[in-house]
Amino acid sequence: MKWQSALQEYRHYLKIERGLSKNSIANYEMDVTKLIAFLEANTIFETPIAIPKETVQRFVYEIAKTLNPRSQARVISGLKSFFNYLVFEDYRADNPMDLIESPKIGRKLPDTLSVVEINALIQAIDLSKPEGERNRAMLETLYGCGLRVSELTGLRISDLYFEEDFIKVTGKGDKQRFVPISDINKKYIEIYRDQVRVHLNVVKGFEDILFLNRRGKQLTRAMIFTIIKQLAVAIDLNKQISPHTFRHSFATHLLENGADLRAIQQMLGHESITTTEVYMHVDRTHLASVMNKFHPRKQIENL
Repeated sequence: MKWQSALQEYRHYLKIERGLSKNSIANYEMDVTKLIAFLEANTIFETPIAIPKETVQRFVYEIAKTLNPRSQARVISGLKSFFNYLVFEDYRADNPMDLIESPKIGRKLPDTLSVVEINALIQAIDLSKPEGERNRAMLETLYGCGLRVSELTGLRISDLYFEEDFIKVTGKGDKQRFVPISDINKKYIEIYRDQVRVHLNVVKGFEDILFLNRRGKQLTRAMIFTIIKQLAVAIDLNKQISPHTFRHSFATHLLENGADLRAIQQMLGHESITTTEVYMHVDRTHLASVMNKFHPRKQIENL
């Protein structure tokens, strides 16, 4: 088996069997192509079935010279997944990555915005411009529903269940979930949909997409990033923020105000509760108040 044929089969497995998104598949594929490039550069002709642990150890040693620990861990994890697939399909009897440890990296806590900062960003939107109402509705939805940027750009008019106070969100691997939506969020979406969007010349194929650019097509992820960066500059916000910052802030603020971690997990669309638990480490200030409020022995009894 040659590397390209193995990579093609692996790509198919990630899409069909694991249901991963295009971005996730591309990341896994990139990890394998790094190894392939290393083999070609060093004139090594070992196949994916026969490559020994010594060769992959040499590769890992080489990438450690140029990649930071987090990037190294990403590549090692991706290669372990690739070789696990080959073992699963009985192409190999062992995984040559089994004894290779990832570098120790600290858990990166997500950046968050305060409620005051979020309000300032939204208030900085110029509503006199045609795209102003759209941008306000988008930021309200990012923060109000905790969406990923791809979930926001892919949101459809048919996904809006306003009478039931929910929206249907299509997340990673095309998995769908229902997320509650507030009255204020619904209000701004309705203003954009009913007063602005109706005047656009919508391109065929995008009739059901909620948020559109001026040409009547679906917005790109890059455009959402640009909008948020420009608003941050407008209010002199000295933080590196992205659309994902609103999602992190959504989860953090819910947790700080006493929301159940399982409920937050469902709203974010996390498969594992451990992914959601990172928000437990963002701000511990609310934990003391939870203890004082709910623990039966919160007070010293008079003896």
